[in-house]
Formats: sequence, structure tokens, C-alpha cells
Amino acid sequence: MSTNALGEYLRARRELVDPADAGLRVVGVRRTPGLRREEVATLAGISADYYLRLEQGRDRNPSPPVLEAIARVFGLDAEATQYLLSLTAARPRAPRRPRRETVPAGVRQLLDVIGLPAFVESRLFEVLAANRLATALSPRIRPGANRLRDTFLDPDERDLLPEWEQALGGMVAAFRTSIAADAADPRVERLVGELSLASEPFRRLWARHDVKPLAGAPTRLRHPEVGLLELRREKLAIGDSGGQLLVVYHAEPGSDSARALALLGSLAAPAPVERGSAV
Repeated sequence: MSTNALGEYLRARRELVDPADAGLRVVGVRRTPGLRREEVATLAGISADYYLRLEQGRDRNPSPPVLEAIARVFGLDAEATQYLLSLTAARPRAPRRPRRETVPAGVRQLLDVIGLPAFVESRLFEVLAANRLATALSPRIRPGANRLRDTFLDPDERDLLPEWEQALGGMVAAFRTSIAADAADPRVERLVGELSLASEPFRRLWARHDVKPLAGAPTRLRHPEVGLLELRREKLAIGDSGGQLLVVYHAEPGSDSARALALLGSLAAPAPVERGSAV
């Protein structure tokens, strides 16, 4: 990972701003997209040389008012502005997490009794534990799999998502938010490197530096056995777990999707054990 995270973020966001949206009158054809550095500096009320130093990583401690002024020029929302501010915050080195994360015993028990598709994912979107119904929803939801890798690279997962292309941007933005404190983790570097080489959509979306909250959202799945499912996906933080999330899918009670989900549950149920007759 680059050591100039602030500069990369500023450059990526600058290139995404339409000059007209920033109130500038554009004359002629521009050879590069977005705002010029001197335009950002003028609109933010700082010198062009100072802004250049920020992008080049020669000044990594700008004041919050300076970054907030730049955020307004870029049209960043509150989440993206907070992310921008965090790139200069001096954070203590996080303790190295064990290579194998452990899901709390109570959460594992909850997966068995919840009666809905549910699984636990790490900050890196690794599946740490999953119940039978979650794996029936998608065979890729299984311990050891990575949701980001499978969504981009597995054609079966792509077939499961009717709005696959629309889902990718939000997933990458949420992943960037999730690993903000772990950007130097070798596992993050390997995953981002693998996906950058294997997937043009990932490479393009990663270069945007978008961020979004780790929150639930509606999702549609086209399941090969029970048809179209319109579900809610909730992401619930697991306390004192190093960033693990409990992910649960559920449907509107009484809806066609709820009935289809119940059917999927019956199909995924283990076969009853036959008992031998008494002698």
C-alpha cells in the first residue's frame, strides 16, 4: 500500500469533480478530467503550492479547517469528509490481530437458532462463520471465503445478483471504510493486489477512493431454486471482536420473498435420522 494515502485520496477525488459543478466556467476541451490543482486551491482559499505539497505527500498534517474547505470543493458528504480527516490523524499502532480470528461462542450459537440466513464477516469481508441457511442462499457464504473476492470473480455469485454492477461500487466503498485502520495489513495488500490484477471493475472502483458506512441495505437475489428474493441485509457490529459484523438477511413478513425464504429453509434442513426399530 502507498504511504501517501492523503495525496492519493485528494488526487482521486479532484479528478471526479465536474468543473461546472464547482461553479467554474469551462472554455475549450480539457485534456484531463476533473479540477486542476490550482482551481482546488483557489476555491478552498489556500495557495496552489500548499495544495501541491498535500497531493505529493510533502505536507501530511494540514489543519481540519483546510481539509474541510477542500471537502466542500469536492462536494464530499459527511462520511467521506470524516474519512478524509482520518487520513491525517495520528493513530497509535493497532495491536497485531491473530492470523485466525475467533467468533464469540454466543454468536455461533445465535447463528444456529436465529432461523434466518446469517453469517459473521471480518473487517476484510472474510466469512468467519455461517449457518446452513446462509450457505443455502449462496454456496460462497462459507467459512474461509471472502465476500469481496467472490462477488467480483465468481461467475455464480454474479448470476445470483440481478443488480451486480450496481452492487459493486457500494461494496468497494464499504470495504475501504472497513479496512481504513488496517491499510498496511499484508492480507489487505494481497487481496487488493489480486483483485486489481483480475478485475477491471474492481481496479476502476478502487481508484475512485469512495467510502460509505458499513450499514444494512435492501438486496435482490435470483436464487436458482426458489426464484427472486427481495430481502433486507443487516450488518450488526459484534462488540469487542476487532471489527467483526453479524450479517443477517430477512424478508418482509407475509411477502412472496418470506415464503420463498421459508421454502429455502426447508430445502436446506438436514434429513431426519432414521431410528432402528426395537428388538
